Amino acid sequence: MPQSLSKVYIHCVFSTKKCIPLITDAVRKDLHSYIIGTLSNIGSYVNEIYANPDHLHVLCTLPRTITIAELISKIKTSSSKWIKRQGIINFSWQDGYGSFSVSSSKVRIVEKYILNQPEHHKKVSFKDELRNFFNEYNIKFNEQYVWD
Repeated sequence: MPQSLSKVYIHCVFSTKKCIPLITDAVRKDLHSYIIGTLSNIGSYVNEIYANPDHLHVLCTLPRTITIAELISKIKTSSSKWIKRQGIINFSWQDGYGSFSVSSSKVRIVEKYILNQPEHHKKVSFKDELRNFFNEYNIKFNEQYVWD
């Protein structure tokens, strides 16, 4: 095949530094738009996004020319600068992240999950949510190094 084609969906999750709730309702929609634009510029399509006060969920495609780490770095670096320009001076994202593969048959389920974040977090904490993902995907983790 002379062309290289792919469609890989990933669900990225990461928190603000120390899970401090710095993302306000006032910036949420514009933050979503900013991140969607950032990802679009590198060839990633965002299926769904939701910024909770202390963490972010993004379901997007992974461009075939970059790594997951590069994609996450682009999101964090550019959006952190953008948020600071909005007046949240002490903002930063945690160093790490969670990234989970999503089958094309499960995309709609994950989209609904992300859209339901406000209701979901009335019952489940972010830390428990991430622990559940790690367990579901059989990812071994050390609590000491997950939260920063």
